Amino acid sequence: MAGHQNIARLALIGLGLGLSSQARAMSCEEIMEMVRVNVPTALVVQTMESSGKKFDEATIACLQEQQAPAEVLGAAQKMAAVKVVTPAGGEAAEGTGAAPLAPAFEEDDMLGAGLPEEEEPQTDGDPAQIQKAIELSRAGRHQACSQELNELLVKNSFPEHETKIQYYLAKCLFDLGMHHGAQYHFMEVVRRGPSNPYFKYALPRLVAIAEHTGNDAELLRIVDKIPPEAFPRRARNRLAYLMGRKLFDQQELSAAASYLRQVSPKSELYMRAKYLEGIINTEQGKLKSAVMAFRDVIQAEPPIVGDERKAQEVEDLKELALMNVARIYYGLERFQEADAYYAQVDRESGYWPQALFERAWTNFWLQDLNLSLGLLLTVNSPYFADSEFLPEATVLRALNYFNFCEYGDVERTLIQFEADTRPMVAELKAFVDQYRSKENQQLADQAYDAWFTHAQPDSKLRTAMFSRILRNRDLAALIRHMDMMDDEIVAIDQQTGVWRTTVGDDLKKAIEADRQRYKKRAGLILLKELAQQQSTLEDLLMQSELIRFEVVDAQRQDYEYRMDNPEVDANTDRKIDFATSKEIIYWPFNGEFWADELGYYHYTEHGNCN
Repeated sequence: MAGHQNIARLALIGLGLGLSSQARAMSCEEIMEMVRVNVPTALVVQTMESSGKKFDEATIACLQEQQAPAEVLGAAQKMAAVKVVTPAGGEAAEGTGAAPLAPAFEEDDMLGAGLPEEEEPQTDGDPAQIQKAIELSRAGRHQACSQELNELLVKNSFPEHETKIQYYLAKCLFDLGMHHGAQYHFMEVVRRGPSNPYFKYALPRLVAIAEHTGNDAELLRIVDKIPPEAFPRRARNRLAYLMGRKLFDQQELSAAASYLRQVSPKSELYMRAKYLEGIINTEQGKLKSAVMAFRDVIQAEPPIVGDERKAQEVEDLKELALMNVARIYYGLERFQEADAYYAQVDRESGYWPQALFERAWTNFWLQDLNLSLGLLLTVNSPYFADSEFLPEATVLRALNYFNFCEYGDVERTLIQFEADTRPMVAELKAFVDQYRSKENQQLADQAYDAWFTHAQPDSKLRTAMFSRILRNRDLAALIRHMDMMDDEIVAIDQQTGVWRTTVGDDLKKAIEADRQRYKKRAGLILLKELAQQQSTLEDLLMQSELIRFEVVDAQRQDYEYRMDNPEVDANTDRKIDFATSKEIIYWPFNGEFWADELGYYHYTEHGNCN
């Protein structure tokens, strides 16, 4: 019986009933008990804040040891008696109901931390109901605050203060962990333009949410409508980067580069800006400047980030910069330099197989066909079967065999390639044609559902193609954001009382409307990617047919040569000499792949050419 009473008491605490800011301090065990009985995390956080306690190091250590949810641990760290430093080196984020955002690197980039209240417009003279709601927010009673403000907004009680109401409602929702709900209302404030007094406060918070989710879609919609002089100080780097990116997409390359150069070297966006600057220089034919920009990325000190996704993006940028320098040298036919840069791509990088494939092309032109084939053997190994879709590698392997005059191997390779590829092309064409026609543009959201949520047991498309398409950063960000929307709807449904049927229902309507918009945008990106894959495969099929035609012609010439030179025995067995440098040991390949051997395969073909 006592246990049931304890659970009931904790449920009441979680709902914030009858608990003032002077309530007694909560212990680690009480907090974890709330977690164990499935009190919603946002309410656990609200209860902790309402307790008014400064948590000591022992309590925080206890929460860490018992694996408290990140939001709960973040709230305890925020309310620590002494400043808590995160392992990544930044201060704990200010958002109480949300996971810690990116640490600050300079004042202009303090996107995750909230703006000091004293910097915001004064609320003296506001209607008493608005002042009351703002005081609830400052007291950490974010649920009560959002309920009060949402009611004022719905009833249109103070139309002259609508921007202020939406701004503080967004703040309260953010502190409840409702990031998309907060984004929706911050966006409503920003849409009113720089002339409204809350614009310069709402925009940096909108930027903070985009940084947290990795989804820049909303900011890209509005960034070109904001005069550069109106960029708020705390959002300047992000907005300059996004403006450069948008102008790049519009092929206004010089203007894009001028914005990218405004990104501070101390910003976590600096490497991204430099990388895009390198791409622009490449497209403009400024190859020396492009190499310098890519080398800046390679040599840059990575920013300290506490988010695994962001840390991986930084590493990816370095590998991509290496590959782009290699591509520049490849284009200049300086194949030795290109090979050296491709070889620097880290084995653990997700781009290593792509680098191996491009390096195989480099060695094809260097006439080191055995190394080229060895690199392709790694690319086509089972280790990458589900993660790397590189059909081009098969055509290159056939070209290597062709240059060895191994015409039988060329034929077998390409016949199998065509048999595997034609059904994929047909499936891609049917899918793209169904959803991409002008009259079906409105069906892009259905294309997304058909591809990602409906099972396709008879599909001829490979799992690796899905992985390749999801490397589109914009598509992946939209998918993550929609997952976050789904989580928020679940969190809303877990609430009880008036909040769920008022604020919660209004949020769900906004989330669902935005989700449909995001799904349509994701569908359009998906269709573009699939159309690109279809075009690539069709080109490869054409190349395959041309190579097979050349094989027939080469075989004809070979037969004529044999008839004129009967003494030639092209089938004489050659013994393979494995003697080589003492630093290298040759082991004959027996069909088994081992992780530590990947990238080191080397063929010993002599070929049948006369």
